[in-house]
Amino acid sequence: MQPPRDGAADEEGPMRNDGAGNVQRSSGPDRRLATGDGVRSDGSYYDPEFNAYVVPVVLGQHRISSRADDMLVTTLGSCVAACIHDPVAHVGGMNHFLLPGAPTDGGLGVATRYGGVAMERLINDILARGGQRDRLEVKVFGAARVIDTSFDAGASNAAFVLDYVKAAGLKLTGQDLGGASGRRVHFFPTTGKAFRRLVRPETERETVSQEMDCLRALKHGVPEPVVDLSERRRRNGR
Repeated sequence: MQPPRDGAADEEGPMRNDGAGNVQRSSGPDRRLATGDGVRSDGSYYDPEFNAYVVPVVLGQHRISSRADDMLVTTLGSCVAACIHDPVAHVGGMNHFLLPGAPTDGGLGVATRYGGVAMERLINDILARGGQRDRLEVKVFGAARVIDTSFDAGASNAAFVLDYVKAAGLKLTGQDLGGASGRRVHFFPTTGKAFRRLVRPETERETVSQEMDCLRALKHGVPEPVVDLSERRRRNGR
């Protein structure tokens, strides 16, 4: 049975890098004025298909917004993104993590690439913005088997995030996990509406390559810089 999702499968379009840190909050009057090409000062850009501004969420980040014109977007291979929303406070956010659990050495530089840390920080920041735990609604995406190794990172991530949501007493309202294809997820944080699209083969290869680089860096204790792959595609006109 196909897991529930809001949007139909399709191929992805371009994104743009914002160069931000682990978390960025968006609320109040829009001071991120757009330039002539629709790009705001934080790197988010206007997408006419959705009539919203794309706010990228790269691996190791979480982003929070209470703006109706923000759309949080990420691309996933074996990674998982949790989209969490408070339907009363109209605030929500998305994370993007690489591995389940938490780092054994407690390293802060890579902590948000682990699900345990990524989930806790996202939830706490939503609560700090007026959300209430008993109202939170969660949708989870990703966890594909796209890395050809004996360790199925996708399956481990899927099991972790489902167990986490259940143990935390949160309401799971949608999931699209597993399979063998990368995904691009679009999430509207004020309404909780989400769309999942399958990505093109070249985008999936780039996503897998980035995940493998991060896994190797974590193994050797060297934080690997993560970039928004769509910025490269946008510059190349792809």
